[in-house]
Amino acid sequence: MHRSRLAGLLIDCETDDLDAAAAFWGKALGAPPKSAANIEESPYVELVMPAGENYVEVQAVKHPSRVHIDIESDDIEAEADRLEALGAKRIANIKKWCVMEAPTGQRFCIVPVSSADFEKKANQWE
Repeated sequence: MHRSRLAGLLIDCETDDLDAAAAFWGKALGAPPKSAANIEESPYVELVMPAGENYVEVQAVKHPSRVHIDIESDDIEAEADRLEALGAKRIANIKKWCVMEAPTGQRFCIVPVSSADFEKKANQWE
């Protein structure tokens, strides 16, 4: 048995100016960047979302811009197996997460649990 749930959205931006990308998306969503970009440390800038909402991050990438979702799970391998049984494909294991592709072509990630209310809101799978 394991659990999983939608964790958040990542706005992948093929850009050399992550601060400008985060500023745009922060203004567009009414959720300012939590901090300035520090690309040497991390390609992510988190936006300040209202309490209890899923996270939104702006990410600098080297592929065409797109949006992808993160699914958080207390057992990444079991969740990847479950989603493969539904038709998804594993693309890559990176650090502590797994990149998957839906049968419809969208890429998404399975990531470790990060939300404080995970156990209350997560789906439980056999």
